[in-house]
Amino acid sequence: MRAEISPAPEGSFTEADGVRYHYIEMGEGAPTVFLHGGGPGCTAWSDFGPVAPLFARDRRCLLVDILQYGRSEKCVIEGPMWDFHAAKTVALLDALGIERADFVCNSWGGTIALNLAAQYHGRVRSLVVTGSMPVFYGPLAPLPEGGRRGRNARDAYYGGDGPSPEKMRGLMARLEWFDPEAIPDETVAMRYEQSVDHEEMELAARSDSPRGDWQDLTAELGRIQAPVMFCWGMQDAFLTPDYPLMLARMVPRGQLYVMDRAAHHLQEERPHDYHAIVSGFLDQKSEPIE
Repeated sequence: MRAEISPAPEGSFTEADGVRYHYIEMGEGAPTVFLHGGGPGCTAWSDFGPVAPLFARDRRCLLVDILQYGRSEKCVIEGPMWDFHAAKTVALLDALGIERADFVCNSWGGTIALNLAAQYHGRVRSLVVTGSMPVFYGPLAPLPEGGRRGRNARDAYYGGDGPSPEKMRGLMARLEWFDPEAIPDETVAMRYEQSVDHEEMELAARSDSPRGDWQDLTAELGRIQAPVMFCWGMQDAFLTPDYPLMLARMVPRGQLYVMDRAAHHLQEERPHDYHAIVSGFLDQKSEPIE
């Protein structure tokens, strides 16, 4: 059963350690932070809009636009990128008065949350990660396109004649969804419109590295105390399920769930199934390792 995505709520803004975040808040209960992926035009609502109302039935859901995306600040990042994002996300928690939260994350957002969990143990109760690449190697074979498939796709999308709705749909069909026919027109339009935001276009056009220095998190994964579930699509075009199985063995309390008929955005493709699996994991009363 596929949930339709509705127009994004207006959301709110807050300052956190010198940067401005945009976020959407829904529901009441245990604080749960949703961090989206890094594809062109991705926002918290584009990635989690179909599934957020399900979680909001009994959770306080905070759908955060990651810095450089959506309506959050398009700041230039210098130095290690995941360290920067983790520190700023903790500052956001402080600004919102949240001491400890669950995290539900896709791709780029999952790598941020893994680093945050490693460095700020007390701030993460549990963590769900889908389609993220915190280390630059795989257990069985080289990663597709040397681990640069996402960056190559971004370059192709913004290159040539520039972005278009057709290129956005093609990117999503090729890399993010299992069934191209199921991609909602509304999601394509939302992603395309955000991708041509003038500040986002300026970041994409820069020849230097406005996103910061890439980090391999091999050393950090072993320091994560919170329980982690890697929830993966069987047909993920970036990283096949042998990769998250490796990750699940690298973290002290890791486990893996692989969903059939799903690719890189399973929370959009199969929102009700995703909610059932993830909420069951989050509702466990397990505590971080002391």
